[in-house]
Amino acid sequence: MDFINGKGLLKLCRENKMPISGVMRQREIITGKSSEEEIEQRLSKALEIMKDAAHQPLLAPRKSIGGLIGGEAKRVYEDSREDGGACGDTLSKGIAYSMAVLETNAAMGLIVAAPTAGSSGVIPGVLFSLQETYHLSEETVKRGLLNASAVGYLLMRNASVSGAEAGCQAEVGAASAMAASAAVEMLGGEAEACLCAAAMALSNLLGLVCDPIAGLVEVPCQSRNGLGVANAFTCAQLALSGVFHPVPFDEMAEAMYRAGRVMPYELRETALGGNAATPTGCQLGCCIRSK
Repeated sequence: MDFINGKGLLKLCRENKMPISGVMRQREIITGKSSEEEIEQRLSKALEIMKDAAHQPLLAPRKSIGGLIGGEAKRVYEDSREDGGACGDTLSKGIAYSMAVLETNAAMGLIVAAPTAGSSGVIPGVLFSLQETYHLSEETVKRGLLNASAVGYLLMRNASVSGAEAGCQAEVGAASAMAASAAVEMLGGEAEACLCAAAMALSNLLGLVCDPIAGLVEVPCQSRNGLGVANAFTCAQLALSGVFHPVPFDEMAEAMYRAGRVMPYELRETALGGNAATPTGCQLGCCIRSK
């Protein structure tokens, strides 16, 4: 049940008549020598941490270590509670939850790096907003997390999830691809549609630079997690509607990695370009460093 690329994963899904989450579960059992009980415990623990990280800042916001963020998630959540805001209820919740996780992280709280700390809000944002909107069971959310982990594994194995190596396309882009694939399975889509949504998500954020102000995982990381959620929902909807991306997932993963490798180092988590290099970004960085 092992696989090393998307093509191999889809082959196993077809041969065993399993969704991506099922194949990933069996891979963990066989290659990781884990029992069903151990896998369930790890999934439950990860979701528990994700939920706390996504909900605590909505109740009691805290300022980040750098002081650049804190309280934004609660404002988004409260603004959209009555009429759904500009994005509608599901997407607005997803954005708020994703931003909340970044606030938790930036205030030294406990998060699940899925796949990284800087992109840790995307998957919780998608999973929990879908669960609430469609009244999905905890088991369905666990399947979504397993699905996302399969996509994340492939990106780590064949490309990168490091902003320092390949820009924010490898962090928020990868998280968005993982979340898009998970959303498709959670809403009843087939494995092919899952990887189609993941490929599309990578394509949409291809070339996204990593330019944190003062080198902190705060700005623009927080709002980009919201973008990752919106991109994941868009790609999931397209794939579920039968709109397929012509470039296969494996090729998109390679394209993302190559784009990252030729990206100037100033745009790869060095805080020397993009937002960080603007006059305001430099001023904020100096103020933070002088504290």
